[in-house]
Amino acid sequence: MIRLKLPRKVMRYCPHCKKHTLQEIERVKKKKASELRKGQRRFRRTTSGYGGFPRPVYEGREKPTKRINIRYRCLECKKAYHTPTWRAKKFELAEAEA
Repeated sequence: MIRLKLPRKVMRYCPHCKKHTLQEIERVKKKKASELRKGQRRFRRTTSGYGGFPRPVYEGREKPTKRINIRYRCLECKKAYHTPTWRAKKFELAEAEA
């Protein structure tokens, strides 16, 4: 089982400041999908009426791990950037020990 435990603040290279700075880690949460996007409008049009669902409904098992998106925010310039996602069963942000 893959567990990912990271500290809330780390020293990392900031591509905006172009030097190593203290950065805050936060998990990216999924925002509400817009109803005005082209794909959503197409989906609403095909599912309305007697058409039914436009593609086969996935009935397999769910994947054992989820992709985790992490945002790093520089505490000097306040800019944020992402890194490639990881797969993990459990993700935890640990408090820094005093």
